[in-house]
Amino acid sequence: MSGDARRLAYAYLSRVLQGPSAPVNELVAAVGVEEAARAVREWDLPAALQRRTEARRHLDTAAHDLELMDRIGGRLVTPDDEEWPTWRMLAFGGAEAKDRECVAPLALWVRGAGVLSELTDRSVAVVGTRAPSNYGEYVAADIAADLASRGWTVVSGAAFGIDGTAHRAALSVEGATVAVLACGIDTPYPKSHAKLLEEVARTGLVVSEYAPGTAVTRYQFLTRNRLVAVLSDAVLVVEAGRRSGARNTAKWARRLGRPALAVPGSVHATTSTGCHHMIREGEARLVTTASEVIDEAGPLRLPIDATDSPRPTDGLVGDQMLVYEALPAIGSRAPSELSEASGVPIAGVRAALPMLELAGFVGSDETGWYRRRDL
Repeated sequence: MSGDARRLAYAYLSRVLQGPSAPVNELVAAVGVEEAARAVREWDLPAALQRRTEARRHLDTAAHDLELMDRIGGRLVTPDDEEWPTWRMLAFGGAEAKDRECVAPLALWVRGAGVLSELTDRSVAVVGTRAPSNYGEYVAADIAADLASRGWTVVSGAAFGIDGTAHRAALSVEGATVAVLACGIDTPYPKSHAKLLEEVARTGLVVSEYAPGTAVTRYQFLTRNRLVAVLSDAVLVVEAGRRSGARNTAKWARRLGRPALAVPGSVHATTSTGCHHMIREGEARLVTTASEVIDEAGPLRLPIDATDSPRPTDGLVGDQMLVYEALPAIGSRAPSELSEASGVPIAGVRAALPMLELAGFVGSDETGWYRRRDL
């Protein structure tokens, strides 16, 4: 089958689904994307998939959507493409089977000059309240600019407040930034950030899993947050109320095995109550500078300037170190056993193991997970 036919199939399914769907992902993995698209179009589906696809299966605008992408400098990135961030998406495979929201996107619509896999190779999400204080804006800009100047990509959601500040700070030092939208990439949201998104696309990327023309809904913001988290090495929250959407992004970071970080503020500031709660409850690590963010965001990277012959595992922190140390010197353990031995919840164990395997620290076979003996 031709590559064009496969891309049309991905575009069609993206339009029909408008968001993540574990059953459709499983169908694509089982029968291929073109056969999955045919089954959806003809409604030749199991009952579990019929309800999810019934309302929009007649909307076959794939060719038009791809032509529109060509006109606006965008493209559809699928798992077939070299720029698909494959190792990032492994984190979704570590979630518990019952967690049906923790699903990789079927494909991603992107616009901009950057390459998705390269831009997200070293990246930190900087998120926060839409109504920050002067202090919050200053801290967000300072940390984001410092991260970008050190070669880290700043990921955020292009919203008012901290998000927009983070994008602008990265751009101000000619750094890389990625904006993840909860709508079609041809529909700037908020509208007043249209110019900002154009600037982001000039050197970075605007990304969405929603087909062109898709309008924003509240649920899509929450779904979008998992992509902000998975495309980053860590999620930093700079000012957030108790019910802030930024806290939802930090929650996704924890579920996907990424460090969740928070900046403290005044004890009298309502804009920092969410950050303080996360720090107090152990949901986020306290950080105040870009250097501290990098210390937490780069657990699988050895220090470049180390002079003392570091051990390979010196860079491991958090859940990854706990899970690694729970593995026996000889033999293997199942994820449930590792959870008991390490004290890390099973979802955290399943998120950490693929990352440790990718970095070469662990392996697996029919008996379970084991330490690599050559380390």
